[in-house]
Amino acid sequence: MALAACFGMLVSAPNGLADGDQASPSPPKTGEDVEAGYTRAIEGRTTDILALLEITNPVVKVKVHDIIMAQYRSLRAWHDVNDAKLKAARSDTNATAQIRRSLKSVHDEFIAKLSAHLTPEQVEKVKDKMTYGKVQFTYAGYLAAYPDLTEENKQKILELLKQAREEAIDGGSAEEKTAIFQKCKGKINNYLSKQGIHPAKKKAAKPAGDK
Repeated sequence: MALAACFGMLVSAPNGLADGDQASPSPPKTGEDVEAGYTRAIEGRTTDILALLEITNPVVKVKVHDIIMAQYRSLRAWHDVNDAKLKAARSDTNATAQIRRSLKSVHDEFIAKLSAHLTPEQVEKVKDKMTYGKVQFTYAGYLAAYPDLTEENKQKILELLKQAREEAIDGGSAEEKTAIFQKCKGKINNYLSKQGIHPAKKKAAKPAGDK
C-alpha cells in the first residue's frame, strides 16, 4: 500500500486512531474523586445562598457557610441510610413516620442554627434557595391562572406551598423536591375546587389577518 494511502487511513479514523485501535478507557473514579466532586457542588450551592443573604459580618458569614455545608452533608448521610428503608416501608404509614422522625430532627436543628445568626427574612431566603424558588414561582403561576383570588385564598395557597417547602428542603434530590411540590399543587387545586374557584379561561387566538 502506498504511504499516502496509509496516511489517509490514519487521519480518517475517529479520534485520530488507526482502524482497530481503541481509546484507553478513563480510570474509574475513586471515593476521593466522588467526595471532591460533591464538595465542589455543595460549595457552589452554599456560595449562591450566601450571596443572597448579603451578610456583612465576616464571622457570621463563615458560621452560616459552615452550617449550610454541614446540612447538605447531613441530608446526604440520612438519605444514604434511610431511602431504602422508606421504599421498603412505603405501605406502612407508622413505619414511614418513625423513619422520618429522625429527619425532622435534622431539619429542626438546621433551622435553629440558622436562626441563631440570621433574621427570619434571611432564613426564608435560605429555604427558598434550597428548594429552587418553587414557592414564589408556583404562587405566581396561581395568581396568573386564578386572577379573582381573594386575600384569604392567596394566604391559603402560600401556606400550603410553604408547608411543602418545609418538607422539600430535606429532599435527597431535585426530583424528590419537585415531586413534593407537585403533590402540594394537587392539594391546592382541590382546595380551590371546593371553594368553587376555577382557572380563568384562555382567550382563543385570533386567526391571522383578523382585527
